[in-house]
Amino acid sequence: MDKLIIEGGRKLHGEIRISGAKNAALPLIAATLLIPGWHVIHNVPDLRDTRTILVLLESLGAIWKREGETLSINTETLNNLEASYDLVKTMRASILVLGPLLARMGKARVSLPGGCAIGARPIDFHLQALTKMGADLDLEDGYVSAFTDDGLSGATICFDVPSVTGTENILMAAVLAKGVTVIKNAAREPEVGNLVDMLISMGADIAGRDTDQLTIHGAKSLMPAEVTTIPDRIETGTYLIAVGAAGGEVTLKNCNPAHLPALLEKLRATGLIIKESVNSIFVSKPSIVHSIDIKTQPYPGFPTDLQAQLMALMSLSNGLSVITETIFENRFMHVAELKRMGAEIQINGNSAIVKGVKQLRGAQVMATDLRASASLVVAGLAAKGVTEISRIYHLERGYENMVEKLQALGARVSKEKD
Repeated sequence: MDKLIIEGGRKLHGEIRISGAKNAALPLIAATLLIPGWHVIHNVPDLRDTRTILVLLESLGAIWKREGETLSINTETLNNLEASYDLVKTMRASILVLGPLLARMGKARVSLPGGCAIGARPIDFHLQALTKMGADLDLEDGYVSAFTDDGLSGATICFDVPSVTGTENILMAAVLAKGVTVIKNAAREPEVGNLVDMLISMGADIAGRDTDQLTIHGAKSLMPAEVTTIPDRIETGTYLIAVGAAGGEVTLKNCNPAHLPALLEKLRATGLIIKESVNSIFVSKPSIVHSIDIKTQPYPGFPTDLQAQLMALMSLSNGLSVITETIFENRFMHVAELKRMGAEIQINGNSAIVKGVKQLRGAQVMATDLRASASLVVAGLAAKGVTEISRIYHLERGYENMVEKLQALGARVSKEKD
């Protein structure tokens, strides 16, 4: 395994380009299973997770080729309807193949998913909705077996809480179902909107984009699509927060400020200088970072995927912060590692009370999940001395060329064998 070595205390300067969003690319790739033919997806990041789902599609019989940031995928020759445990265990988003396979082929067998250990993320929402749409489901030996004799039928689906992958899976199942499907309390994340755009370009009839109610009129057939993956708002937010911690002035290109309303509001409250254009953000750090409170919420609220990074920044603020996590019950695993670097953090239920310190110290730390890894990078960039982050395979699941991008900003960062 590899580790990241960061020599902290250097301000960041320059500009970098934000990659396509991992959490948008994965459902776009899964959606190619809906209809045979060549699909084209632009701005696809080359990450551990995108490689995993492409290997999964390959195992189902699809073929694909990559030219730079463009993927071409042909799902005409599907010859296997089972997503095996060996592939699905490393990435929860693999469950996204269930909806399109069931819609197109009438049956599928998918292993129960794995991935980051940040809490229970059950797929009950997916299964209950598919059952309501007429699927017969069987859970046995760690697999979901689903089939339907006469195709899926439209239904009214109401999620107890907004589920991003649940909304995406049912969207893909519904576009080929008979009749009308209504998804209430649907997730409103930009990544869901990106999938809606792709499905509409395939010929789907979907109303309610960017709202919490989606109405889908099932189509008899669809056609292959060409789509562009939206910029990664979590990568964007991570680099903005990194500048807040390490200092400096940075311009982020190929990003969408409109996708980060809650984060930009909070960062301005810390005193960071933020200047937005249509597809770029300039950020600079003042001498003092003010403490703020945050509470993670479904979009457009503060993203849970930026909570850990923001906690690293608040560890260097001028006061007391309360960070409340409402999405995942086990997403404070980075706290112990930040404390090894001198952060003063106390956990109280689903809240972390962070008392800012003047200086973090480099230390040997361990990544426990994808976004926790990013929080340790943020802390390491600001810390005095050298920080060694082990188990960075988590980081490589969601950040494309992070070492090279940070080096381009003047950071002293390198990857070594652990």
